[in-house]
Amino acid sequence: MSETLTHSGAIWFWQGHSVGGWHFLTLDGDAAEEIAAHEAMRRLELGSKRGFGSIKVRAQVGETRWDTSLFPWVEPGELKCWLLPLKKTVRSAEGLAEGGAVTVRLELM
Repeated sequence: MSETLTHSGAIWFWQGHSVGGWHFLTLDGDAAEEIAAHEAMRRLELGSKRGFGSIKVRAQVGETRWDTSLFPWVEPGELKCWLLPLKKTVRSAEGLAEGGAVTVRLELM
């Protein structure tokens, strides 16, 4: 089972409790609904969730492709959106920075 979607948004930075942090793209709106439906079907077919409720994806920004996972952002029992981590090698290869716009193509796996 595999489907694809495209989503655009701004890159944001999350500072953790230690040195460093993570850059993310938030997938919300129609994209979040499509991802949630995919995750529900996957769970029905396979009978289990992945760690942290994540979903495996193949992502592409510009010419850079990589395998990663989307992570659900849940607030008091309600799914708000999904988060795509943008690792440094991807940001460097595509000239991306915090606050910049990015369009990603995702293959949900």
